[in-house]
Amino acid sequence: MEKIIEVKNLTKKFKVPVKQGFVKSIFIPKNKEVVAVDNITFVVERGEAVAFLGPNGAGKTTTLKMLTGLLYPSEGQIKVMGFEPVKRNFGFLKKIALVMGNKSGLSWDLSARQSFDLFESIYGLKHETAVKTVEDLAELLEVTKSLDMPIRKLSLGQRLKMELIGAIMHKPEVVFLDEPTLGLDVVAKRNIREFLRNTNKDNGTTIILTSHDMADIEKVCDRVIVINKGKIIFDDAIGKLTGRYRDRKYLTLVFKEEVDEEEVAKYGKIVDKKPLTFTIEVAGEDQAKVIAAVGEKLPIEDIDITHVPLDEIMADMFKKG
Repeated sequence: MEKIIEVKNLTKKFKVPVKQGFVKSIFIPKNKEVVAVDNITFVVERGEAVAFLGPNGAGKTTTLKMLTGLLYPSEGQIKVMGFEPVKRNFGFLKKIALVMGNKSGLSWDLSARQSFDLFESIYGLKHETAVKTVEDLAELLEVTKSLDMPIRKLSLGQRLKMELIGAIMHKPEVVFLDEPTLGLDVVAKRNIREFLRNTNKDNGTTIILTSHDMADIEKVCDRVIVINKGKIIFDDAIGKLTGRYRDRKYLTLVFKEEVDEEEVAKYGKIVDKKPLTFTIEVAGEDQAKVIAAVGEKLPIEDIDITHVPLDEIMADMFKKG
């Protein structure tokens, strides 16, 4: 496979002000050095869909910004399709797209169609091809009727869909996404995840994604790079990450009537509770025994068996450091 992104010994340091008194902060300012990304190395091959996972401040977004040329590395090397992102060569910019869920890349006073016409000129696209691409993508994302509305009048979900159309209408080879479903409703999230997955599979587009929504990761990506405190602590297929927890199961117990929490805790560790519903964690080998005991001793109505969710796996990894 072709290496499309190569990162070697990448480090990013920031100087941040030290809190002092008002007068000292003005006349005798002090700074401390914070390492946001700490000597990381990885390779992404063409057509991969890769997720960057980590807690807040782990270095995910900083890495993404260095890969797109928005930030200069303090140390190390980055190559994206043979380009050095920091040079912001137009040939490089034509081959990538960046979508940030908390920032707009479209003018709020223009309609989406007007913005797309502008992008058509910037990227030197053939008019007929650009119009057809926009129409197809708008139909796929169900926003055709909103193309001529000013961006400021669109809902968050509609705006983000327009951002995606604008980002990929020039058919970039690599799409970088930072929290692409932030603040969206369940239906909009599902549509965007499906759209991104199809873009990756059908067009061979390489996708680099950061998100706090674990469903984004599971539905869109095949590979996960976990970053904590600026360092990579895991880099492999999602299946290998979840495979570490196959010996644990989650049982969601739905009761016909209220049950004392202490009674439920006898059968496993309680990880979630709602009215008439408890979710407990049990060892995989004890699953059948626990189900039989619960069915015999408690007023059970239904039991749902699942693997440990990805967000719980992440929380466990970060807790262990």
